[in-house]
Amino acid sequence: MAMRGYIRAQGVIVHDQDDLSRRYPPVVVPDTDERELDVASFERNINRMIEAGVDGLFFLGSSGEVVFSTDERRDQIIREAVRIVDHRVPVFVGIIDTETERVLAHGRRAQELGADVLVATCPFYALGGLAEVEEHFRILHEELDLPIFAYDIPVCVHTKLPWKLLAKLGAEGVLAGVKDSSGDDISFRYLCQENEKLGHPLSLLTGHEIVVDGAYLSGADGSVPGLANVDPDGYVRMWKAAEAGDWTTVKAEQDKLNELSHIFDCTDGVQGYGAGVGAFKTALMLMGVFESNQMLRPVKALSGDNVEAIRGVLSACGLL
Repeated sequence: MAMRGYIRAQGVIVHDQDDLSRRYPPVVVPDTDERELDVASFERNINRMIEAGVDGLFFLGSSGEVVFSTDERRDQIIREAVRIVDHRVPVFVGIIDTETERVLAHGRRAQELGADVLVATCPFYALGGLAEVEEHFRILHEELDLPIFAYDIPVCVHTKLPWKLLAKLGAEGVLAGVKDSSGDDISFRYLCQENEKLGHPLSLLTGHEIVVDGAYLSGADGSVPGLANVDPDGYVRMWKAAEAGDWTTVKAEQDKLNELSHIFDCTDGVQGYGAGVGAFKTALMLMGVFESNQMLRPVKALSGDNVEAIRGVLSACGLL
């Protein structure tokens, strides 16, 4: 697959055809029991994913609890991420906030701290129409100096980014790519086809870890699977099989990862971030990567039988 990419090299953004494709896990952020960033656990998780062969890392996305994070915490996460990654792979940074001026401020700060690529949703408080959404991304492109990925996650921002608009902004150079977490497979398929017709200006990444195989068949350039925090090797093997055209292995790897994904639904009495990101943190704690499965307020960490249920899934999948 041909695709468009950019990467920072000694402070300069240069073009490279493959830089923004393949596997970009959205990094889960560990905390101490006192809800301070656990830098040692953060470093372990980053290093193990890079060593597994991921092509980049996405910080301050949904799995990174961006909307729970103060500006000071965002700065700390970016600063430590850039230090730990140390130019080994591109650093994607979420600049997610309610409206354009706040997103711009986060973008400028991420640039200063060493991000390679910026990821933004559409505005999600003063909801407007598609004209405002389009203008939002055009402003980000005009006033920030790094490539912009649109993050399509309507469950959180209450607006679905239309595939025709994304393709248009890609063709005009406003967007470098899309992280699709919409759950709309029809829209994503149309976007992949239109992207090809336009000469593939966008790098298209699926955020749906359960159906990455289907997204690859549709024409996705890569994936942003939160579950890769727990099993990065499985997603690396799946991509390599897809590159080789070995779709039997692609499906087999996806099926194995889907068994692991039951860490999301084996718990009882929790939902939302507590069941999703909480399961990631608990799994990583049980595997010895994180010291704690602490969550940011008001979300509570999983405990008791829920921890044991996740332990059972990990054991069944051979990860303990």
